[in-house]
Amino acid sequence: MWWIRSYAKRHRLGLVLFGGYGLIFLVVMFLYRLPMEAVGYAVCLCLAFGLTLFLVDGLHYRKKLEHLSWQLEAVKNGVERFPKAEDEQERLYQELLGVSREERLEQVASLMNEKKDVTDYFTLWTHQIKTPIAAMDLLLQQQVEGEEGQYHQKRQIQSELFRIEQYVEMVMQYLRLMEGINDFVLQEYELDDMIRQALRKYAPMFIRKNLTLSYETVDIKVVTDEKWMVFVLEQLLSNAIKYTTSGGIRIYMQGGCLVVEDTGIGILPEDLPRVFDKGYTGYNGRSDKKASGIGLYLVKKILSRLGHKIFAESESGEGTRMKVLF
Repeated sequence: MWWIRSYAKRHRLGLVLFGGYGLIFLVVMFLYRLPMEAVGYAVCLCLAFGLTLFLVDGLHYRKKLEHLSWQLEAVKNGVERFPKAEDEQERLYQELLGVSREERLEQVASLMNEKKDVTDYFTLWTHQIKTPIAAMDLLLQQQVEGEEGQYHQKRQIQSELFRIEQYVEMVMQYLRLMEGINDFVLQEYELDDMIRQALRKYAPMFIRKNLTLSYETVDIKVVTDEKWMVFVLEQLLSNAIKYTTSGGIRIYMQGGCLVVEDTGIGILPEDLPRVFDKGYTGYNGRSDKKASGIGLYLVKKILSRLGHKIFAESESGEGTRMKVLF
């Protein structure tokens, strides 16, 4: 029977000791020339006692193996419950397994949440990317007469292409952050150079919306990652332009912070504490119908990894100020 072999292997030291003691007992009795009848009785009693002891303990061992086999099936089915520990060693083993179980459950929950976040984001992103594509398709199907009409159509198509480029770049950066890819290269950079890179990219958007720009050269060096910091500045400009219909955008330094200030619709007081939360769009985002609630979340996460901070100040209808502290 399989459990007997397992029991013998687990208690092989005890069996060897029992056999050794029995052999010593026989040798000593033989050397003293004791009557064989007495020796026989002693040996039989020892054997009976030993076999009874091992039989009882073996049956208990078999019962325990059967319980553990049932427990194994319970673990496979998601029902986990440890049997009562019989000694300190088993208690420590159960404690170790319990800690491992908790860690495994936390890892599984974390992976499931990350998978859900990525799935939700790509679902939203798919709907977002369809809008500019459909708009471009409609524009291309229209018959536009005259140079002015064709020029206007071209500008609209360029605008939609720019939006597609924004969405694609955002999803790439989102995936890099979610996958834990760490390609940050911290060096000393001219802040003015990074700001101008972002402004050049968004210059056509300023023109299309007739927005003014107030910016003077910032003669400051900061320790950061140029690629990621430019992406942050682009997101801040994108948001400022998106929610500003008249007036303009001002970029300046104040109290050691880089400030991106707009004259847009502002943020409601109840929305302000949550603007950097993942997926939170607030009242303005729900009104826009196209907001994903990812842009500012990425900004906050990137700046946190770079060792920078960001603060938002706003009043509804009075514009917004985004402050980046290096």
